[in-house]
Amino acid sequence: MIKKIITILVCLFIFADTSFAKVKPIDVQKQEWNEWLEELKNDMINKGISKKTIDNAYKNDYFHAVKEVVLQDKKQAEFVLTSDKYINRLVNKNKVELARNHYNDLKDKYSSISDEYGIPLNFLISFWAIETHFGYNKGKYHLIDGLTNLSYKNRRSKFFRNELFNVLMIMDKYDLDGEKIKGSWAGAMGHFQFMPSTYNAYAIDFDGDGVADIWDSFDDAIASAANYLSKLGWKKDEPWGEEISLPWNFDYTLAGPRKFKKVSEWKKIGIRSVDGKQLKLPDDASAAITIPDGRRGRAYITLSNFRRIMIWNRSTNYALAIVKLADYIQNNKNYSSLEEKINYKLTDEDVLKVQHFANRIFKLKLKEDGKLGSKTAIAVRKLQKKWKLPQDGVPDYQLLYRIKNFKSWADFNTPPQPRKPKRKS
Repeated sequence: MIKKIITILVCLFIFADTSFAKVKPIDVQKQEWNEWLEELKNDMINKGISKKTIDNAYKNDYFHAVKEVVLQDKKQAEFVLTSDKYINRLVNKNKVELARNHYNDLKDKYSSISDEYGIPLNFLISFWAIETHFGYNKGKYHLIDGLTNLSYKNRRSKFFRNELFNVLMIMDKYDLDGEKIKGSWAGAMGHFQFMPSTYNAYAIDFDGDGVADIWDSFDDAIASAANYLSKLGWKKDEPWGEEISLPWNFDYTLAGPRKFKKVSEWKKIGIRSVDGKQLKLPDDASAAITIPDGRRGRAYITLSNFRRIMIWNRSTNYALAIVKLADYIQNNKNYSSLEEKINYKLTDEDVLKVQHFANRIFKLKLKEDGKLGSKTAIAVRKLQKKWKLPQDGVPDYQLLYRIKNFKSWADFNTPPQPRKPKRKS
């Protein structure tokens, strides 16, 4: 017994010693950082950034032993919020009232921008509200600092390095000090949270002072947002869509962001407004059926402008929050929070289990990141088809139960067995 304990202690000591040996001393880490930073600076100069801008950007020491922005990038939410809960968080009574007040205060001044770019002002106010709470939360992070650290040995180094280059381009073009350019931990800037590359492609100097100042000039910020949405292809007179009711025998394989039919075709298969009435949308408009929480949650029919919003931000829930708030601004209805349709919330771990199982069974190459993206949804539908479940592309407790108890391919043809009753003692 004593010999076993000694053996275990020795193993633990060796393991602990090895673990600590892997951590480089701080001076070595800093030396490697400085060498990398010099290479980065030279690369940026070779790409056309002036040495003056580089010296201005890197006049401080940006090495951090613990990088807060990197920790933010790796952090994942414990739960994947249901659509209703997400919308209720972003669109509440206070925000609706503030949004309406801002709309009424600004509609005379900015109606020309709305007309010129073809973007309804209620949508511009909605983006402003959701992105930065009307400019109150534009971000406190120093972008050169944050993006430089995110470009160093990070899982998305290439992406952040390109955004860093775009920030340096902004500084170079307008001779701005890096202290002005602040934003979110991931690099989003200004009233409407443009990424630096988006800024360089779409920002507008609307007030004519020589700088497209999306941080402190709301004229420039709202014109830039309108220009961006216009260039994405916003259709001026087309609605975003509406909440719907599905027929009892709806084929869930027809739902999805890229499965389009004309509104008239959706009507023929029984799609109605959520109140059971005929859809109030143009018959010839191209539309898709969106079910963010699967068959147990709400369903929406979404048109072209909804897809434009999802280019701005690829989250379906985000797009729904934008349109819900925009509708409230315009229709003046009393605010009412959404009653949650489903109680079961997926966790990142749930989605990760599905991704790992689908990769193992179907020899797929899904990125196992716990994110319920379009490729994972396709894999979920494939599993649902195997188990003869409705193919809505959203994993639920039924699918997770089958995955947990899977033993062989024969299980795909065998219905799950009922739980055995507990024996009475």
